[in-house]
Amino acid sequence: MTKPRIGRSMLYTLSEPFNKMIKQLDAVNETYVEIVDEGTHTLNSRRVAILKKIAEKKELKYSVHAPFADINPASPSKPLLKASMKRLKQSMQYAHDLDAYLWVFHPGCKSGISSFYPEADWRQNQKSIKELHATAEGYDLKIAIENLPEKYNFLMKKPEDFNRFYKETGLEDIGIVLDTGHANLEGQIEPFLQKIPKKIAHVHISDNHGEFDEHLGLGFGAINWQKFAKTIKESGFSGTLLAEAVFNVEETLQRLRQLFA
Repeated sequence: MTKPRIGRSMLYTLSEPFNKMIKQLDAVNETYVEIVDEGTHTLNSRRVAILKKIAEKKELKYSVHAPFADINPASPSKPLLKASMKRLKQSMQYAHDLDAYLWVFHPGCKSGISSFYPEADWRQNQKSIKELHATAEGYDLKIAIENLPEKYNFLMKKPEDFNRFYKETGLEDIGIVLDTGHANLEGQIEPFLQKIPKKIAHVHISDNHGEFDEHLGLGFGAINWQKFAKTIKESGFSGTLLAEAVFNVEETLQRLRQLFA
């Protein structure tokens, strides 16, 4: 049986300037690394060139996490929606330039007027994702949607939401990024792995206590990681397990290696 690949997200460096993130990236030991196209690490052509040099030197394989601050592909506001889509498509271009094996993005979320227009945000979310999918095909870029919690008003949080999306759009080649921290807030880690395991292309690993998205290191929250590892192995998952903790990152990577030795 093929073992999952283990890597890290550079999210834990997001509060630092880009040049400091680069120094830490240059010292990582993992092959699979996720670059976060957000905040002080927002990508541009110069930064892409720097990242490509490091990838060539260290034989890194990148995934790219799309921007997410104030981004809503389900926005009812046309100007805001247009800005969100422009930002997302720019990120896709940079992911293509980096030869990224995956571009990860968040689904849309509800707005302050969602209750006045039932299902409108769901329909706009689908329309936007279809548009992003068409752009991805032009770049020959694989994309995947991350599950986000209901408590933060996101539209795709449970396996049932993703199944509905696939049924209504037919976009079966869009994968799922299972975020364990987000799924734990909804009690959905096991349901995702049991109900739609073949759709999961990528897993973000972080822990929490079930109340907030704390991005704790593996074993520092309430998730049952032994059970998680058993279910992952039984599902036949062979994608990438990325440590997306902000705290205790090295311990998380070490424990991941032990769980999947």
